[in-house]
Amino acid sequence: MKGIIINSMQMLAFGILCMLMSHCAGKKQAAEEEPGLANGTAESTATEEWITLFDGTSTEGWRGFNQQSLPGNWIIEDGALKSLGTGGDIGGDIVYGAREFDNFELTLEWKISEGGNSGVFYHVKEGEKYKAPYENAPEYQILDDIGFTEPLKDWQMLGADYAMHPADPGKKIVKPAGEWNTTRIIFTPEKVEHWLNGQKIVEFAPWTDEWYAKRNDGKWDEYPDYGLAKTGLIGIQDHGSFIWYKNIKIKPL
Repeated sequence: MKGIIINSMQMLAFGILCMLMSHCAGKKQAAEEEPGLANGTAESTATEEWITLFDGTSTEGWRGFNQQSLPGNWIIEDGALKSLGTGGDIGGDIVYGAREFDNFELTLEWKISEGGNSGVFYHVKEGEKYKAPYENAPEYQILDDIGFTEPLKDWQMLGADYAMHPADPGKKIVKPAGEWNTTRIIFTPEKVEHWLNGQKIVEFAPWTDEWYAKRNDGKWDEYPDYGLAKTGLIGIQDHGSFIWYKNIKIKPL
């Protein structure tokens, strides 16, 4: 009887050990599939709340750059925030003025008219000395690469960190005018990422020596405040063409 009891206890201990080993293996596999699980970042990220900037029914929070209300060149059409294309290099741009953001993940969907041009700004600062967001705010370039008729430099094309970091042409999925695209921007002081239709097409580190050298050696040398702000508003550009935006949301990081 004693020998039988010992064997039963050994079998029970062996079974518990197997379950523990299986559980640990499962956690290891999950961590390999989702890197964030290894250091807890995925769990903490999941608890962050997304903030809807545009839900398809209301323009609450949106207004013209350096203005108190939304200008008439932006309307809601079929659940999208649409630019009527009356803006240009100066004028027509709008901002989400209800809150500033520093580090964030921003996602949105958009489609553009043939040959169209627009952009998404972040860290926008307002004031009398600024005539447009681009004078101080970085821009994710929105453009119809396929139908744009004028010659373009690589830093002017779709997905680029405008006039700074061109998008990787080998990873871009470019859809023709009239089709919906998805854009994702992730900003932290360590790394900035631009995504287009599920592909990462730009990555750079802000405010490094290399970043300042690029900033001061091109278009932004004429704009002393460009890219320096570490917090600011989200903005959208009306550059003289029809464009539609929907499902605009942001998650502070």
